[in-house]
Amino acid sequence: QVQLVESGGGLVQAGGSLRLSCAASGTIFSVNNMAWYRQAPGKQRELVAVITRGGIVNYADSVKGRFTISRDNAKNTIYLQMNSLKPEDTAVYYCNAYITGSQYWGPGTQVTVSS
Repeated sequence: QVQLVESGGGLVQAGGSLRLSCAASGTIFSVNNMAWYRQAPGKQRELVAVITRGGIVNYADSVKGRFTISRDNAKNTIYLQMNSLKPEDTAVYYCNAYITGSQYWGPGTQVTVSS
């Protein structure tokens, strides 16, 4: 059984920073793409950033230059450094990973940015 567990969410003022972490645990043979998604109230879940096992990254236009995704393959963990946060970044952030041919989601962590 594979589990993804996010941490690092919280309440921050606009312009502040947060760092999210997501660790994969369980029976893991290979971890391929890992990503962060977010879902704001009343909106569809959207891709925030994705990173391949080799470290190639891609970002949503709305977070380019402010967010940085990284990963530690030895720990099966990804991170999302979020700087210059805006109220519109408020959402539940979900970790996503393709592990040994299957897709997994974390339970999500709330990020709230106050104006």
